[in-house]
Amino acid sequence: MAVFIFDTSGLVKRHVTETGSTWVRSLTHAKSAHTIYIARITVVEITSAITRRQRGGTLSPAQAAAMLGHFRRHVTQRYLILEMTLPLLAEATRSARAHGLRAYDAVQLAAALEAERIYQPVGLGPVTLISADRELNAAAIAEGLTVDDPNNHP
Repeated sequence: MAVFIFDTSGLVKRHVTETGSTWVRSLTHAKSAHTIYIARITVVEITSAITRRQRGGTLSPAQAAAMLGHFRRHVTQRYLILEMTLPLLAEATRSARAHGLRAYDAVQLAAALEAERIYQPVGLGPVTLISADRELNAAAIAEGLTVDDPNNHP
């Protein structure tokens, strides 16, 4: 059993078929018994990504509704949510400045660092950030995190 934190670019592949979707689905499947973290903002970003695809015509309203329903069930039953606390946002501000990240990417990095802080002291192994965002991945690696890009798993 491994511990993962997904940013939006990684987790959206669980719900929308893209490169890496099969791999992401295997990691997030309940039978895998992996621990899955997401930042609270990921809920907003996934909802936006699916809704924008519907409005753009690549998903029907029924498809989007089904995906969003499935995602909401995962949020309540499968994923552990890292809340936006003042210390996490302070870390995000530091990360934005240190790495030149976009705001939500800095928040995703701060959430990954928080998940790592939760698990490392108790010797449960590294937390792996799953992200398809190259800039975020580079910043996470610079911070000493383990990273895997779902686009490397077609």
